[in-house]
Amino acid sequence: MPVINRVAEMADEIAVWRRDFHENPELLFDVHRTAGIVAQKCRDFGCDEVVEGIGRTGVVAVIEGRSNASGRVIGIRADMDALPIEEATGLPHASKAPGKMHACGHDGHTAILLGAAKYLAETRNFDGTAVLIFQPAEEGGGGGDAMVKDGMMERFGIQRVYGLHNMPGVPVGAFALRPGPLMAAADHFDIHVEGKGGHAARPHECIDTALVVSQLVTALQAIVARNVDPLKSAVISICMIRTGDTYNVIPQTAHLKGTTRTLDEDVRDLCETRIREVVDSICAAHGAKGRVDYRRGYPVTKNDPDETEFLAGIAAAIGGERAVDQTIAPLMGAEDFSYMLESRPGAYIFLGNGDTAGVHHPAYDFNDAAIPYGVSLWAKLVETAMPAG
Repeated sequence: MPVINRVAEMADEIAVWRRDFHENPELLFDVHRTAGIVAQKCRDFGCDEVVEGIGRTGVVAVIEGRSNASGRVIGIRADMDALPIEEATGLPHASKAPGKMHACGHDGHTAILLGAAKYLAETRNFDGTAVLIFQPAEEGGGGGDAMVKDGMMERFGIQRVYGLHNMPGVPVGAFALRPGPLMAAADHFDIHVEGKGGHAARPHECIDTALVVSQLVTALQAIVARNVDPLKSAVISICMIRTGDTYNVIPQTAHLKGTTRTLDEDVRDLCETRIREVVDSICAAHGAKGRVDYRRGYPVTKNDPDETEFLAGIAAAIGGERAVDQTIAPLMGAEDFSYMLESRPGAYIFLGNGDTAGVHHPAYDFNDAAIPYGVSLWAKLVETAMPAG
């Protein structure tokens, strides 16, 4: 079962949609143009119901099969938002919006799900209901959480849910996934340090926050090195340090920003606890005051084992058995599809993007050659999960 013939016929048209989205990127929940186009196309395709404004600016399209004797309802999700990056591809369809670009391929994900919507609305060769979810604000805004909290799963009766993301470095036509944790939980923290400022020539009269934070950066790395089980995974990264303004003044305050990535809830709890303890103890040792603002972000993206095996079988039918890697190592990046997987059983899969720049890079572009494989995956998933009588 290779790429579906009808999908191959549609591929150029879908690529045009994708490039239009790429030229007109929108951030977070401010995806009004994209969502409007998605909603109108779904209506034009003949979807049975199109609802806008789920999770603020999300769109949900419902397609009924030829029958609904099974009562099955499958949800499939694509993200719509772009990133605040200045594009450097030089392509004819490059971003027209300064400082914004589709550097993660959400333009491709949205176009693929629209292609699946067109195909499924034409053929309806299944027994049940396909619910197509177009989500805003994956890039740090928690749009997946917003849609779940808006009652999407209950309102549309979704029983199982699936998602897809492109992956540079994996060949076009190939797929990768794994059961259990696939992507990490992502937490963020701010560390505020207050010492005693003064003249750089009289450090004995001061409490030097620059010295405190330099020791903090090193000590925080020891949490992963010496507190976390070596057979488990964690990342603690300090990504911003701000203290002082000139050559001869010991700064009164300092501010650090960082992120923690984990694949296990116990390790997640441990890291938060130890970060607070390390900050308190090192600041106290220098006579400074420390405060940690720790915020839990996206949870672990965890694939249901049975749904992973099912989705891998569909991918193998599209690309061939050798084209599906079911043992890919977990990634320490995060994904808010995790909220949907916490709400319903399902699975998340990576689609090969070929030899391209990596995601979140200014030279990245979604590979249109991957479109037929993504559309065929979703179409055959619906038809296989809910076979027509």
